[in-house]
Parts: sequence; C-alpha cells; structure tokens
Amino acid sequence: MQMTNTVNGVDVDRLAATIEHITADPSLANFQFRARNQWIDGGHSRTEIKDFYGAGQEDTSRQRPFTVDTDEPQVLLGENAAPNAGEHLLHALASCIGGTIVYHAAARGIALNGLEVTVTGDLDLQGFLGLDSNVRPGYEQVQVNVKASGEFDDDQLAELASLTRFSPVRDIVSNPVTVAIDVARG
Repeated sequence: MQMTNTVNGVDVDRLAATIEHITADPSLANFQFRARNQWIDGGHSRTEIKDFYGAGQEDTSRQRPFTVDTDEPQVLLGENAAPNAGEHLLHALASCIGGTIVYHAAARGIALNGLEVTVTGDLDLQGFLGLDSNVRPGYEQVQVNVKASGEFDDDQLAELASLTRFSPVRDIVSNPVTVAIDVARG
C-alpha cells in the first residue's frame, strides 16, 4: 500500500514532483485562466469559469463550469443577491494568501492547525461615481490580518508571514498589471 506524505492537506510528494517538472521545463509554468461574465439586471451579473490552459495543454477536466454571481447591496442600488465585485476581490486575496501560506508551509514541513485570513478594503465612491478626479475608483487601502495556529516557533511564524510575498493575487493588487480592454458591438 502506498502512503501519501501530506502536510496541511497538501500531497508534498506531488508538490515536489511538480516543482521538479517545472524546473526541468519552465514552459509548464505558463497558465491562462479565463472567466466569462454576463450581465443579468441592474448590478447583478454571473460569471462562468471552466476551461483553462496549464502545464503545457488545454485543460478540459471540469465537466461543468463554476458559476459566481455578483450584485450590489441595496444601498448601492442592487438586490443584495451576491457579493459585489470589490468583495469578490477581497475573497480572492484572502483565499490566495491563505492557500499560498498553506502550500509553502507544507513544502517547508510546517504543520498548521488552523489559518484564518481577514481582509478589509476602504473605498471612496466619489472615484467610481466620477465626482472627484483626485479619488481613485478602487480601494484606497487594503488590510490583511492572518492568524495561524500550530506547533511552530517564532522564527517559523515569521517565515509564514514572509510567504505571503508568493501570493499571485497579492502581487496583482500590489503591482501594476497590464489590462487590455476591447469593447465591440455584440
């Protein structure tokens, strides 16, 4: 019987093999994720996420798409049917930072008993509404708080904190990224 070597729910042998394959062939590290959004009504829309490109090939392993709804709270003229886009961004950041810590901790043999990531974002609607050109339309500040529990010392806790630098979503929201937008008739 084959035993799986897991830390934090991560198969560290498969993780090591993945790192080995990418080291041998860096082109395997290139991924393209996709999302397709359809407006429904008012602030309500639905995004489908299914196929993606990764590890050198198109991946079609998902039988059905994931669907994610977005809406606005009533105070912002929505129906409160789902989180708004800014809240989805906070979710993406929280889950990516958490996942990054879990995977990197597993690779380093640091076992976690628990991990909680809380993210808050401060936004001034004057930017979105075009009322003040000095106010950006997005978050002015984002605060991330991480609580980790486990049998680790202060040096390992500091190492866990430093692992957040590997979070792709943290990188996206912290550094400029090119966004090409093409608007056409449908």
